Amino acid sequence: MIRDLFVASRPLSWINTAFPFAAAYLLATREVDAALIVGTLFFLIPYNLAMYGVNDVFDYASDLANPRKGGVEGALLPPERHRGVLVASTVACLPFVVLLVAWGSPLSWLVLAVSLFAVLAYSAPPFRFKEVPMLDSVTSSVHFVSPAVYGVVLGGGTFDAPLVAVLAAFFLWGVASHAFGAVQDVVPDREAGIASIATALGAARTVLLALVAWTAAGLLMLTTGFPGAWAALLAIPYLLAAAPYARVSDGDSARANRGWRHFLWINYACGFVVTMLLIVHAIRTA
Repeated sequence: MIRDLFVASRPLSWINTAFPFAAAYLLATREVDAALIVGTLFFLIPYNLAMYGVNDVFDYASDLANPRKGGVEGALLPPERHRGVLVASTVACLPFVVLLVAWGSPLSWLVLAVSLFAVLAYSAPPFRFKEVPMLDSVTSSVHFVSPAVYGVVLGGGTFDAPLVAVLAAFFLWGVASHAFGAVQDVVPDREAGIASIATALGAARTVLLALVAWTAAGLLMLTTGFPGAWAALLAIPYLLAAAPYARVSDGDSARANRGWRHFLWINYACGFVVTMLLIVHAIRTA
């Protein structure tokens, strides 16, 4: 069961939610405290177990027909283990949420509630936002942006213009990333009767939307001043990974999986650069 939970939590993606919270909280407070440690651990593992575990449970029927599933891109857990995954997800999250609520303000409670609602509503009925074209990409982006917003609020930070631009760029990055990820599943999703942004727009137009969103994210970063403006260059690797599929047909959309696999590793490289830029920012503003 432990192995099942580990696979279901998508270890390759843990950093994508923990890092935004930790970076935002540190920049807001400039100190390492219990809330930082607890919050980072929460968004590192329990949050991802809940997000992806719930998804694997309620997408099981359609995932059976998807050749991508059964590895790092999604677990294929037998139905008899589904209840255990849901229970484990709840139990893993609960103590962290209790502590964070105790340490937070009413505004932080609201942000955390929105974040957790998005985690559940994306996959679980009766909401199933993942089957509402465009809302699926928006909700997926909230999964990654909301930990950063929560970090700022919990740390008592101020939402000035540069920070809002950063969060908006991050949101566009999330929309683009989800949209591009949906392209590779056009055929299995349609066969399973599942709607998505890619089944609605078609593969090529969805790739175009992703390219536009990544470009807009880069342009927004140019407005943040030094050193944030340098992060605008981080849009380039994503554009290069997705651009070869700008004219991919719906029938051949599974080819985009190769670009998606590049995307997973681009995240790590870009995350390293972002870390360096944050260090420079912290030194300049100390």
